[in-house]
Amino acid sequence: MSACTWSIQPTDQQRLVKAAFEAKEFAYSRYSKFRVGAALLTTNGDIIKGANIENASYGGTICAERTALVKAVSEGIRSFTALAVVTDVASAISPCGMCRQVIREFCAQNMPIFLVPADYEKRLAAGEGNGGVKETSIGELLPDSFGPEDLDLPRGQ
Repeated sequence: MSACTWSIQPTDQQRLVKAAFEAKEFAYSRYSKFRVGAALLTTNGDIIKGANIENASYGGTICAERTALVKAVSEGIRSFTALAVVTDVASAISPCGMCRQVIREFCAQNMPIFLVPADYEKRLAAGEGNGGVKETSIGELLPDSFGPEDLDLPRGQ
């Protein structure tokens, strides 16, 4: 993926990726065994972490990306600089469709989203410069999307 996104400082990206790995440790994935961690960087430099939380009814499950966003928004934070997502899979995994729509609600379409492979540290140690991270944006992940501004469009009779 080669998204046209704004950039963040390398130290902020490293902090964000580290926080996503930390968040993943608190995932409650009793049913799928598919742990996910997410970390949101706010415009004031704070990081909000989220993990997937599953439920026996399945429909009550909430993904890591939505957990982080719900935590932030419920505390009045609605301005973000970047998002990192990590799983236990050795390739970068993209947010699900529902998460994409929620990300679209609260994040700029060109905000960087870092999809981080589970073996990120190993790849860095082997000399892979970016550790296998795929950088994208919600504009790329959810093209021609419906967003809050669409609700303000005039309607025909």
